[in-house]
Amino acid sequence: MQRRTRHHALFDKLRTPRKLPGFLKAASVCALIAGLLSPLAQAPAAAAASNDYCGGQCSDILPPGENGNATLAQILLNQAFGTEPSHAEDQLGPYANLATGASTLTDAKINTFFNDASFGVASSQVASTESPAGRSDVTIVRDKATGVPHITGTTRYGTEFGAGYAAAEDRLWLMDVFRHVGRGQLTTFAGGVASNQGLEQEFYRNAPYTEADLQAQIDNAVANNGTRGQQALDDANAYLAGINAYIDASDSGRYFPGEYVLTGHKDSITNAGTIDHFKITDLVALASVIGTLFGSGGGGEVNNAISLLAAQEQYGVTEGTKVWESFRERNDPEAVLTVHNGESFPYGTKPSDPQGEALPDAGSVTTEPLVYDATGTGADQSASAASATATATALSSAKRGMSNALVVSGKYTASGHPIAVFGPQTGYFAPQLLMLQEIQGPGISARGASFAGLSMYVELGRGQDYSWSATTSGQDIIDSYAVELCTDDYHYLYHGTCTAMDKVEQKNSWTPTTADGTAAGSYTMRVWKTKYGPVEYRATVGGKKVAYTTLRSSYMHEADSIIGFQMLNDPTYVNSPQTFQSAAQHINFTFNWFYADSSHTAYYNSGNNPVRPSGVDPEFPVWGQAAYEWQNWDPTTNTADYTPASAHPQSIDQDYYISWNNKQALNYTTASWGDGSVHRGNLLNDRVKKLVAAGGVTRSALVKAMSDASLTDLRAEDVLPNLLKVINSSTVTDSTAAAAVTKLQTWLTAGGKRTETSAGSKTYANSDAVRILDAWWPLLVKAEFQPGLGSGLYTAMTANLPIDEAPWAAHGPTGSHAGSSYQYGWWSYVDKDIRSVLGQTVSGPLAEQYCGGGSLSSCRNILISTLDTAAGTSASTVYPGDSLCSAGDQWCADSIVQRTLGGIKHYNISWQNRPTFQQVVEFTSHR
Repeated sequence: MQRRTRHHALFDKLRTPRKLPGFLKAASVCALIAGLLSPLAQAPAAAAASNDYCGGQCSDILPPGENGNATLAQILLNQAFGTEPSHAEDQLGPYANLATGASTLTDAKINTFFNDASFGVASSQVASTESPAGRSDVTIVRDKATGVPHITGTTRYGTEFGAGYAAAEDRLWLMDVFRHVGRGQLTTFAGGVASNQGLEQEFYRNAPYTEADLQAQIDNAVANNGTRGQQALDDANAYLAGINAYIDASDSGRYFPGEYVLTGHKDSITNAGTIDHFKITDLVALASVIGTLFGSGGGGEVNNAISLLAAQEQYGVTEGTKVWESFRERNDPEAVLTVHNGESFPYGTKPSDPQGEALPDAGSVTTEPLVYDATGTGADQSASAASATATATALSSAKRGMSNALVVSGKYTASGHPIAVFGPQTGYFAPQLLMLQEIQGPGISARGASFAGLSMYVELGRGQDYSWSATTSGQDIIDSYAVELCTDDYHYLYHGTCTAMDKVEQKNSWTPTTADGTAAGSYTMRVWKTKYGPVEYRATVGGKKVAYTTLRSSYMHEADSIIGFQMLNDPTYVNSPQTFQSAAQHINFTFNWFYADSSHTAYYNSGNNPVRPSGVDPEFPVWGQAAYEWQNWDPTTNTADYTPASAHPQSIDQDYYISWNNKQALNYTTASWGDGSVHRGNLLNDRVKKLVAAGGVTRSALVKAMSDASLTDLRAEDVLPNLLKVINSSTVTDSTAAAAVTKLQTWLTAGGKRTETSAGSKTYANSDAVRILDAWWPLLVKAEFQPGLGSGLYTAMTANLPIDEAPWAAHGPTGSHAGSSYQYGWWSYVDKDIRSVLGQTVSGPLAEQYCGGGSLSSCRNILISTLDTAAGTSASTVYPGDSLCSAGDQWCADSIVQRTLGGIKHYNISWQNRPTFQQVVEFTSHR
């Protein structure tokens, strides 16, 4: 059966028209549809299940739905009438409904909100069976419930061919989009809207690869990994053959994704035009996008230097450094930890005698331009704003994600078997960046999620008797080097020799299409590369002109991690916590990996952590000189000595594990700021710790804990109580403030949640208290800290760490309506400072007292004054509205949108601070 596709639109970063032109509507739509739709044959058949040791207790969910392709006819139906292709959004409702359904959840009801993730498909539940391209060595069975492909092969080649074919059936357009993103060619492919410009610039700045660079990664990965490397190459080639077979079949059968017509690549009448075959370097381009977005911790050294200099200017060198370090919270004793048994894993710690620092002269830093020779809409105001945002995101140490994990040892569960509720946050898109699949074949046995276009293996999911997942970890694998310029701005000293920088360029141009009406434009993206990586800033250091570069340990090595994923899918390799950790050690991206089987749990932090000279402080730029380079660094291959596996945070059978992008272990410093006393990880830790103390944990209890945390305002639960203590330290006589305090306390007593009054009401309970805190937070932070820090240092510190990430605010790579919230903010600073003012014990306090200069009465006056202002701020001001929401619509402002990456649109859902793909697992036995 040839499976029909669906879809259109291109991310908040890709252009999606609000409405298709009038001539594509109403009666003409019906006429077009009549000519484009044709009956689909189905061949029901039973699918053979492989060994499954989960006993029906493995579940998963991935909204909005498995089907991520749509023909032109299906896109037109969706745009005109809201009709959804089959399995396009059938996982969105169950996912959304957990927000109000979790309170009454039982184990028996889990699959009301999740899919059954058992292996195989019962014969009565088979929707279709196909032998892709007529092959006899692989079948793809799709289930009735969700349309997930269950790929079963009798040969390794056939298995991977089927995986590629199924991936193209479900995500061809999305895969094509992101191979162009990875090559810096999105605008030429999909249109020049400003958000497309920003997206390709963000990734090209970090990974300006040539075709030769991409091929070199493949060659090196194969050469350095023996038989597994060769197997990975063979698997990739079979996978590509499957993708390309579907391209050919859908092209000749004219059921390819309709976005190719809407973006001008295909003609809907004559079928003229081409859909380019995928090649192996496309897979590396795709991997570079995923690795850069989710698995490359570090960066921000130049911004750190700027804020340090500002602190020293404000307070003097000695005290300023103390102030800066207290805000940096490298190893805050109050930080929530994933490995909480007291074991220490020192990495990225401050050296006692820093060497080689190359701090810029004050005011000398300028960002290296990326865009040149812009014309038309490549040079307008929207383009400039998008470019500035892309640059800030690319150069920041704040890598955003919402992946979380809750894992409980069998010692504390009702059944005696470990339980895990975990998954990655990859944003909310239509179609989703991830896709579900089951793959069964020689050397492969797994079900779960994989990034579209990289799904030759399951990347997050379950095997026969074990499951695994990941969260973004963020330890520092990126360093900044100051290279002294010589001759001109494009030559630098390398080991004493004046050396020319390499110029890499990508020239893009675009014209209007049906999908993107942006007027014609063009530009050139230009990156200057040194042996120490691409140039990101220019400055002077001690009067000398320098370029600041960024060197990432995974640069030119995005393909290497394929070996670790291959191992995770291999049932003959992973059969214990130890073998799971061994597999994770082959993944060079910065992730926290979690594992559960019927008897054990485990954790491992992955990434190629470079070994730095003992005096180098990774927080700041250092000179590009041999003495400060990574140990045994080879610039030709960008390889070096890395910390041994034993030095990475890891654990087996700890009582429980939680992770929400928080600190991994004692003395293990992450590159991003904000690992202090209040972190969203506390929302999980507090709940799971309580469950473990009581014992008898069940799957539904752990899901409830996750869901409860996902609806809670972190500021309300962990900071607001002490703010109210300060205010209530004397009788509140101001009537406005008193009324606001009453509302806030009532909300706090109810749990401090941002949740509907009832399912579907689209109105928050305690909505006025929510509004007040949303308005109050930025006001109180500024009033509390700016007077003591001074405006210059305050501004510099907010560049290191934003003050807030409320659900309604635009933040992170996808802007507003993105779900993920409370990852980065000043809640720890406020918490420590307010507790200090209250006279409470604070471990790792800030170097100074800020609220009212440490005076309780003065601090109280500041809080009441700002609370007064917040209480009087209208909802329409707090929530100003956008293209989806009217001003003042609080629920809508918070709501999650499946951002269109293709032609199919979906409804928005109530806010949850929760992973996109999520598993609930409890294995009952083991091989």
